Amino acid sequence: MTATATPDHDVRPLRPHLEFVAFGIPAPQGSKAFKGFAGGKARLVESSKKVKPWRAEVAVACAATIAAIPGWVKLDGPLVVEMVFTLPKPASAPKRRRTWPMRYPDVSKLCRSTEDAISTAGGWADDARVVEYRRLAKVFPGEGRDSLPEPGVVVRVWRLDGEL
Repeated sequence: MTATATPDHDVRPLRPHLEFVAFGIPAPQGSKAFKGFAGGKARLVESSKKVKPWRAEVAVACAATIAAIPGWVKLDGPLVVEMVFTLPKPASAPKRRRTWPMRYPDVSKLCRSTEDAISTAGGWADDARVVEYRRLAKVFPGEGRDSLPEPGVVVRVWRLDGEL
């Protein structure tokens, strides 16, 4: 007996509704550090100092792309996303064969920081609208589909507009 899988939907038009590239060292959205109480509420700050500059780079790239689209309205409704992060290749990594960034940072934490930056830039109404990731990957420069020549991220977003 053979089983075949069929996708629930094919949502990707030829071009994504939003596509941009941000350059910089991708930084993961890590844990929050407790810094005491202020006004009766716990004061939590981002534990990594690298997150703020990374989110700023992504927000600027996203905002610049949006500014070039006439009549832009934040994407709302169910969204499908691709994110491919190009990370710096360690000097100790082999030069003549393909290698994979299978160490820190976690791709899921890179995704979280990047999603927050897209929300800040007005790319979408809320990152909770993302219902599917078609591709979420970490690569080294020049190694793999959608890899960049230097560290950064390629982001593509499609709105789901299908009927059952």
